Amino acid sequence: MTLYHLVREPKIKKDKNPLLLLLHGYGSNEEDLFSFANELPDEYFVISARAPYDMMYGSYAWYAINFDADENKFSDIGQARASRDIIANFIDELVANYPIDAKKVTLIGFSQGCILSYAVALSYPEKVQRVVAMSGYLNTEIAVDDFAENDLSTLRIFASHGTVDQVIPVEWARKSIPVIEKLGINIVYKEYPVGHGVAPQNFFDFKNWLAL
Repeated sequence: MTLYHLVREPKIKKDKNPLLLLLHGYGSNEEDLFSFANELPDEYFVISARAPYDMMYGSYAWYAINFDADENKFSDIGQARASRDIIANFIDELVANYPIDAKKVTLIGFSQGCILSYAVALSYPEKVQRVVAMSGYLNTEIAVDDFAENDLSTLRIFASHGTVDQVIPVEWARKSIPVIEKLGINIVYKEYPVGHGVAPQNFFDFKNWLAL
């Protein structure tokens, strides 16, 4: 399979089970979000993917973040778009290889994984029904060019951000919300008084949202 991944099998087995696909942040790895896999609802396959770009010492990225001479950060959009399609194809591979319900796929992305989750869901809404978008923002450059023409009516998003996030400013997340609402997507947005991380309350809130 395309991406190395960790699997927590559903504790309640059905003919086909829903999927939670975890996408970690820049410079992290598949074990990061998987650390709370056992806290996630029993009926899901919980699969945590490792990003394709190796940064050494157990660190991986979905795309490079470079600095220019003036220390401005910019994203490698080519790599980001390549990762978008790798993830989309990986979803197909998971559905083919595990008894997963293709109509019940949720992406849970943190930071760079969140940015990719948005891009995959907007580009391929037929593959993804829900997104938990934590500590990231919508970068429409990473989505396919004609994403606004897709049927996004069945997509549901839970987005969250820390108000004192020092890595991705909370304003970037806030700016994403009206853009997503304008696309007719059902979105719940919450903020927590934390930095670049997942607050316990955030975890509790998205678990409740998953159960809706």
